[in-house]
Amino acid sequence: MHPTARTLRSAATPALLALALMAGPALAQSSASAPMSTPAAAGKRTPALQHEAAVEQRIKQLHDQMQITAQQAPQWDAFAQAMRDNGKRAGEAYQEHAQKLSTMNADEAMKSYASLAQMHADHMQKLSAAFSPLYATLSDTQKATADRLFRHEHERHHGGDMHHGMRHGMRPGASSPAAAGG
Repeated sequence: MHPTARTLRSAATPALLALALMAGPALAQSSASAPMSTPAAAGKRTPALQHEAAVEQRIKQLHDQMQITAQQAPQWDAFAQAMRDNGKRAGEAYQEHAQKLSTMNADEAMKSYASLAQMHADHMQKLSAAFSPLYATLSDTQKATADRLFRHEHERHHGGDMHHGMRHGMRPGASSPAAAGG
């Protein structure tokens, strides 16, 4: 690999890992133990199916941990749908990027990484906008749980585990410490 390409890949890999872990808590859960979403998937688990299953598993996990009530369902449903939408778009964009990366020159690769990073920022804005109305409906106990859960997600995604995995060449979707926790 050309030294410039290696440097470019090293500089942009953290952005791709963040994309792979899109929506903060949405994709932090490992897809390895995610349930199958369709009977046809039982024989073949595509990355898209694994990704969707991981998002659904994380949605269920957050719903259970935060003890969402029937009265909070409309706000929860909007938040969960934002997670699904973000995850679907991110998965498609990452797959397209990965398929084209080997034929991109450095300029095209840099633009692609920038586009993925912008998409991640846009998705986080959408997720945040969907979360605020939900958070406003939570009890003090639920808020304390949410505060703990989302602080923990930030620490996991921006702490030593993520950087440790990157130093050892782990790619998004690999079984890295950052992707495996829950």
